[in-house]
Amino acid sequence: MLTGRELASDERADSKGRRITGRTSAKLWVAAALAGIMFVGAWLKYSPRASGSSAAAPPAALPQVVVSKPLEQDIDTRLGFLGQFAAVSQVELRAQVGGTLMGIFFKDGDIVRKGDLLFTIEARPYEITLAEANAQLEVAAARLELADRQLDRAKDLEQSNAGSVENVDQRISDQRSARAAVEEAKARIRDAQFDLDHCRITAPFTGRMGTHLVSVGNLIAGSRTATSPTTLLATLVSLDPIYLDFDMSESDFLVYSKYRGHFKGEHVQKVEVALGDDNQYARSGIFDFLDNALDRSSGTIHARATVANSNLVLTPGLFARVRLVVAPPSPTLLVPDSAVLPDQSQHMVLTVSADGTVAPKRVEVGEIRDGLRVIRSGLAPSDRVIVEGLLHAAPGTKVATRDGTIRHDGGKD
Repeated sequence: MLTGRELASDERADSKGRRITGRTSAKLWVAAALAGIMFVGAWLKYSPRASGSSAAAPPAALPQVVVSKPLEQDIDTRLGFLGQFAAVSQVELRAQVGGTLMGIFFKDGDIVRKGDLLFTIEARPYEITLAEANAQLEVAAARLELADRQLDRAKDLEQSNAGSVENVDQRISDQRSARAAVEEAKARIRDAQFDLDHCRITAPFTGRMGTHLVSVGNLIAGSRTATSPTTLLATLVSLDPIYLDFDMSESDFLVYSKYRGHFKGEHVQKVEVALGDDNQYARSGIFDFLDNALDRSSGTIHARATVANSNLVLTPGLFARVRLVVAPPSPTLLVPDSAVLPDQSQHMVLTVSADGTVAPKRVEVGEIRDGLRVIRSGLAPSDRVIVEGLLHAAPGTKVATRDGTIRHDGGKD
């Protein structure tokens, strides 16, 4: 018969045997799973189907771009500037006589013609002054008539030995004084008439009025020679023709001077003008002024053209683009403006070599012509320029090319 200690010892031995058996079974299952995974991987790798699909995979496709040779045409060389219109004539309307403002005969911003009535000043004080001058003339004329008669009598008496030579001389002096008084009276009349005439202020030339600065009923100050303060009534600017002011850089000035020295004629003085966002240079003008010195602070020289403005659309202060021809037509390369990439302060275009490698080239650019950018230097006529697909092309990479064509865009210039 077993004791309690022997029973406990047997139970511990049985429990230990069961734990060892469980660990052995788990290890066997893990080993079987690993062997199955390795078998499946080897079968996928070395099976005929897997080998065939791997051999049939194509290489990665190259990015495709559109290339074209630069468009070559004979075009002239032009300089472009930004200009601002200014009035040929501009005047501040001020009274030459003082008085009460009686009438305003225009609306603010009106187009007025030369001689149109603009303002009137009370004329009664000047009418009175004119009447006084006329009366003084009558008095002086009467005195002259009396002096003439007295001189005639003195001469008659002197010839009959009844009068003296001294009396004749006195009458001659009186006649001259009376004649001078008549001339003085006439001058006073002209002076009074001048003041009376300038009670009516008229437009000195055709142009556009500004706003009136004084209302009817105000007392205004006037002066003939502006030696005393005067009242500004309004401003008037001429519109046809109109000046277009712009500044040339030193380099542009040298280019223009060189061209002007070799070529003569009206085409040297002609400029083309475009307003705002206009694509076409629809207006033209005459380049008629170039300053005599460069501005040291800005390195520019002031220039001016005169532009016809018969429809009065242009107004002083308006900005415009100016184009000036400075060289005769010569072979020039053009590419789409979108194909020219900025590179800090310079520009470059991407070309494709014979082996399909993208090669960048630095270029000197000019103005836009019919939607195409003028290339002054840095590009050869045989270069293949990338005109489409620039996002897929990087310098030094390989690309697949497709030929394209560069065409003019007639809507831009």
